[in-house]
Amino acid sequence: MTESSADDLLDALDPQQRVAARSLLGPVCILAGAGTGKTRAITHRIAYGVATGVYSPNRVMALTFTARAAAELRTRLRPLGAGGVAARTFHSAALAQLNYFWPQVIGGEAPKIIDNKAKAIAHAAELLRLRVDTATLRDVAAEIEWRKVANLGLDEYELKARTVRTMPTNVSVEQMVALHERYEQLKDERRQLDFEDVLLVTAGMIELEPSVAIQVREQYRFFVVDEYQDVSPLQHHLLQQWLGDRRDLCVVGDASQTIYSFAGASAEYLLDFERHHENATVVTLEQNYRSTPPIIALANRLMRGRPGALTLHAANSASSTGGAPAVGVADEEVGGPDAAPGAPTAPAAALPAPAPEPRVTAYRDDVAEAEGVAAAIAELIASGTEPHDIALLYRVNAQSAVLEQALTAAGVSYQLRGATRFFDQPDVKRAVMELRAASVSISHEPLFKSVSDVLRSRGWSQDPPEGVGAVRDRWEALNALMGLAEGMPPGTTFRQFTDELMERQSSQHEPTVRAVTLATLHSAKGLEWPAVFIVGVAEGLVPISYATGFDGIDEERRLLYVGITRARRLLSLSWAAAGSRRSGDRRPSRFLEESGIRSSDAV
Repeated sequence: MTESSADDLLDALDPQQRVAARSLLGPVCILAGAGTGKTRAITHRIAYGVATGVYSPNRVMALTFTARAAAELRTRLRPLGAGGVAARTFHSAALAQLNYFWPQVIGGEAPKIIDNKAKAIAHAAELLRLRVDTATLRDVAAEIEWRKVANLGLDEYELKARTVRTMPTNVSVEQMVALHERYEQLKDERRQLDFEDVLLVTAGMIELEPSVAIQVREQYRFFVVDEYQDVSPLQHHLLQQWLGDRRDLCVVGDASQTIYSFAGASAEYLLDFERHHENATVVTLEQNYRSTPPIIALANRLMRGRPGALTLHAANSASSTGGAPAVGVADEEVGGPDAAPGAPTAPAAALPAPAPEPRVTAYRDDVAEAEGVAAAIAELIASGTEPHDIALLYRVNAQSAVLEQALTAAGVSYQLRGATRFFDQPDVKRAVMELRAASVSISHEPLFKSVSDVLRSRGWSQDPPEGVGAVRDRWEALNALMGLAEGMPPGTTFRQFTDELMERQSSQHEPTVRAVTLATLHSAKGLEWPAVFIVGVAEGLVPISYATGFDGIDEERRLLYVGITRARRLLSLSWAAAGSRRSGDRRPSRFLEESGIRSSDAV
């Protein structure tokens, strides 16, 4: 590719994104605030490196934390001419290397990976004659996982357990350490590894076996790590083994979105990057292309003065009368395709013309809150907003039941994020199998007709059935498949479409379903919607009751920040003075007062 055609890749970027994309060698740190187009920046940076010949595609490793995010990177890189770049999770990359090198280093096949620690821990407890219930087993498993991602040996863990860790009820530090030891012995006897061992063993082989280190470092020269604020000590250690003494590392992250410290993530690696990497290039992305100025202002007030907090600016923001940002380079999973700088973004259907101020509503109890929010969502849908453009977020899963009940009563379809995956639904599985079988025969009919003929036999129609329930749920799922067919490029064959379905099924790359999304604040990270409702913004929920000390409370602040910055245009927060069975004893979250937003009178 010529230099001019390579430079064409940069036309879709704003000035700071362009600086990031041109910084191809040495240590590079991209500090990217919410909605600033970080995925666009790093995928164009990789593609630019390939196009200019600086990178060989097969020597680049792009790392992220979920299979879905890795699939999204691959999807973005292919049309940019960088389809040969490996985009993987830390675990999938490590597992591939473990399976390859184990026969060389140890001999024989690699051990099996256990997918659930509970049985082995229960057996360990039985051998130690300890009585533990199911909840305690989960707590012990969490402690084992924390020890490993913190990259601690048993002696180091015991010291932490005695000083800073909270043990489960009825389990002493001595018993906890004994459970760890016996669990590890059982795995060794059974030739098994757990999820965290994959990273530990792979790092160990590279560190201790020079031949392995040479092969790994010869294969991959350039590394890009997304969501670097979520990296754990163990992942950081493995990354250092992959790098060796080389310096070509690009990391991308936002300290204000560090919400997994409880699981071992540490933003220190991001915040201290420049100190640990001499002559590092640091690029800051602060132009927010997602949210309206009032939402951005609230987010900035919430995080003011916090370590590593970036001050977001509305990119090409509309006038004070409102309107979404005019530049569309935010690039999260929901919200439509990316647009080049200067291209207008389509406003969310039927949302008010002026950019509304975020609002807070107080309710007398949880039931009233759920019913009030469900009514507001139903009204929004009635005015023309698509259900899948709306999200209802909450702190803990236990809050969802009353919300589901209220939405059902209001006639609003919804889907639970983190529940049964789209391609795991029985109706979807059967439809995909039938589509695949039908695509074997050569068809000269338009793709829409070929797909719709199959889906009609499964119960799909152009018009949705009345009401809500199982029949409507099936229609929504089949309609999502129909939507995928309609969105394929012109000329796509029936077989090519089913190939795409199989790829999505294997990577869990799910289509948009026409339903309101219910999700925890944690599971909403990385997503965006035109309209977002956050419930339970009260002391005891946000921040959660068990969050103590400055660090614990600040993590809760960041969690609310993540929720707020999911909203593109409409943001509604609410809290209830009481639970469904208790008298009023809650107060609004301290974060509301600190960010200067007041709630309406309780209703």
